[in-house]
Amino acid sequence: MQASRVQIVTLISPSDRIAIDTTVRSKLFDTVRSREVSSILMALANSVRTPWWSWTWPTLGFLILVVHFLLGSGSVLHSAEAFALIATVFAAVFHAEVIALRVGEPFGTLVLALAVTTIEVALIVSLMITGGTETASLARDTLFAAVMIVCNGIIGICLLAGGLRHREQGFQLLGANAALSVLIALTTLTLILPNVTTSTLGPTFSRSQLAFAAIVSLTLYGSFVVVQTLRHREYFLPVGLDSEETHVPPTNKVALISAGLLLIALVVVVALAKALTPAIEHGIAAAGAPEGVVGIIIAGLVLLPEGLASYRAATANRLQTSVNLALGSALASLGLTIPAVAGISLFLGKPLTLGLGLKDEVLLILTLVLTILTLGTGRTTVLQGMVHILMFAVFLFLAVAP
Repeated sequence: MQASRVQIVTLISPSDRIAIDTTVRSKLFDTVRSREVSSILMALANSVRTPWWSWTWPTLGFLILVVHFLLGSGSVLHSAEAFALIATVFAAVFHAEVIALRVGEPFGTLVLALAVTTIEVALIVSLMITGGTETASLARDTLFAAVMIVCNGIIGICLLAGGLRHREQGFQLLGANAALSVLIALTTLTLILPNVTTSTLGPTFSRSQLAFAAIVSLTLYGSFVVVQTLRHREYFLPVGLDSEETHVPPTNKVALISAGLLLIALVVVVALAKALTPAIEHGIAAAGAPEGVVGIIIAGLVLLPEGLASYRAATANRLQTSVNLALGSALASLGLTIPAVAGISLFLGKPLTLGLGLKDEVLLILTLVLTILTLGTGRTTVLQGMVHILMFAVFLFLAVAP
C-alpha cells in the first residue's frame, strides 16, 4: 500500500502538485477562517446578552425596600436586605464593566472606579445627612479603610495569587509612580494634615481650610484623570499587549441599557445601605467593637467586586489591569469623596473629623512606604504580596482590638 502511494505521487506532474497543494491550503485556510468567524460571532452574541441576574438583583432589592417601607424592619428582612445589597453591588459593577468595555482602556478602569466611588460617596453622604455628631468621623474611617484595603488587601492578594501562578509579573512603572504620587499627596492632605493645623482644635479643618482641601483634592484627581486618559495614557496600558485577552466591545444599545441599569442599581444600593445602617450599628455596639468598624464595612462592601476583578486580572497575568483598578479606586475614593463630604459639611453645618489617630497614622505611613517599595521596580513576586497581606491583617486586628 505504501509503495502504491509513492507511485501515485510520482506520477503527478509538478504543476498538478502545486495546484493540489494550493487547493489543500485554501481548504485549510477556509476552515480556520470559518472557525475564527464562528468564534467572533459567538463573542458578539455573548456581548449583546444581558445576564438575568444583572437586572434581577436590583429589582429584588427594590421590592425588599418596598416591603421594608410597608411592614417595617426585622431580623429576616435585614438578612434579605444584606443579600440584596451585596448582589446589587455586583450587578452595578457588572454594568460598569460593560460600559468600560465599550469605552476601552484606560477609560474602562476609570468608569469602574467612578462607579464604585459613587456608591461610597452616596453611602457616606446619606448617613451624614440623617445621622448626628456620631457620623462626624465616618468619612475619615471609610477613606482610611479604603486606602488600607486597596494598598494592602487587594494589592497583596493580587501579587500573591499572580506570583504563585506566574512567579514574576510586570507592569508600567511610570503609571504606578504617577498614581502613587497623587495618592500620597491626597492621603497626607486629608488624613494627616488636619492633626497639625492650628485654626481649630482637634483633628479638623476650619471652614476655609476644608473648602481649600476639597478644591485641591478635586484638582489632584482631575489632573490624574487627564494624564491617565489623554496626556500619557500609554503609561497605563498593559505591558505586552499580545498576551492580553481581547474582548469584543458591546454594542451601543447594550451599553445604554447597562448605563440605565447601573443608575438604578446605584440608587437601590444606597437605599438598602441606609435601611441596614441601624442594624449594623446595633450589631457593632452589641459586639463592643469600635465605631470605626462601620467605615471598614462600607469600604469593604463597595470595593469587593472591584477586588475580585483585580484578582481575576492578576491570575490571568494582567497585573497592569489590577494595578490600574486598585490604585484608581483609592484615588477616586479620596479625590471625589472629600469634595462631596466637605460640601455637605459646609452647606448643612455638619461636623467633619478628618485627622487620623496616632495608631492609624503609623499604619498609613507604613503602608505608603511599603507600596512605594513594592511598586517601585515594575516587577513583583509573592514576597511583596505576603508582606501586604500581613499588613492588612494587622490593620483588621487593631481595628477590632485597638
